[in-house]
Amino acid sequence: MLAVTIVLLIVVVSGRFVKYLAEAAAGKLAADVLFSIMAYRMPGFLELIVPLGFFIGILLAYGRLYVESEMVVLSACGISTAKLAWFTLLPSFLVAGLVGFLSLYVTPMGVASVQDIFKDPSTRQGVNVLTAGRFRDSDRGQKVTYAETLSDNNQTMYNVFLSERSRDNDGRSKLTLTIAEKGEVKFDASGDNRYLELSGGYQYRGNPGERDFRVIQFERFGELIVDELDDDVSRDEADAKTTASLLKSSEAQDIAALQWRLSLPLLVPIVALIALALSKTDHRRGRFIKLFPAFILYMVYLVLLSAARSAVEDQSLSPLLGLWCVHVFFALLAVALLFGPDWWQRARYRAID
Repeated sequence: MLAVTIVLLIVVVSGRFVKYLAEAAAGKLAADVLFSIMAYRMPGFLELIVPLGFFIGILLAYGRLYVESEMVVLSACGISTAKLAWFTLLPSFLVAGLVGFLSLYVTPMGVASVQDIFKDPSTRQGVNVLTAGRFRDSDRGQKVTYAETLSDNNQTMYNVFLSERSRDNDGRSKLTLTIAEKGEVKFDASGDNRYLELSGGYQYRGNPGERDFRVIQFERFGELIVDELDDDVSRDEADAKTTASLLKSSEAQDIAALQWRLSLPLLVPIVALIALALSKTDHRRGRFIKLFPAFILYMVYLVLLSAARSAVEDQSLSPLLGLWCVHVFFALLAVALLFGPDWWQRARYRAID
């Protein structure tokens, strides 16, 4: 379990880190908060990776016992499937406790810390993450920002170019171009809002070729910076709330978030039984023969849980059913896979007798 978890964690973290690096290089994310975001998100990765590592660990460990005929010896010594299931559930309860600690307490703290980073005016996305000599677009390409050079502390921009496409009261598209010698990001008295203050420049409003065109010369020009957080680096507010506050809430999103947190530790003993059932093999087929279908089944489990959470949030699924119906289905599937062959064989013998 530990080996598989480490490998999966390296794969997931490296993939996410490369994505954040690309966003930082494109000016969409401040580079100085990159490692803090990764550290705060680590518990969220672990709460999903640890159950998968435990699931694959059971498949590999028991698969080896089946391949080397150790299970035949255990069965001959009186170790039944029920006893083997109980031996498997004991460590699964410990893993479930670890996952529950992560999902109920540690992960919400990490998500809240990530949101605090992006809510902090000094570290938010926007003009303060400009890269010298590179165009940066936002709002799906409707806004383009460029600064030829930056000061040593990245607080002052020189030879600034701003382009924004908007619509007037008549619904017509308007292009606004702003050119300035210098630009600085300043905060208001409360420290909650940021303003881009440009000095010595011109602003052009209108569309080229039309008569409705304005040219404005200014010595100082200020504009409120509206931050737009990327969906991939922002989390729902319910995920940042403490578990105690979710227990007191009656909102659909909070109920869904609470059920999701409780579902992750509940998932562990169920997938442990499924892994025990799917680990049955022999030396000719090898212990890796069922690894891929088992992984697909695990992913289907997680996808259905996520879909059930979305349904509860949209109020298209009753909170009484919620994510529990998915757990009940896979729990019954685990029992059927584990004890079904023995029950079927006994039923056949009774029918023959």
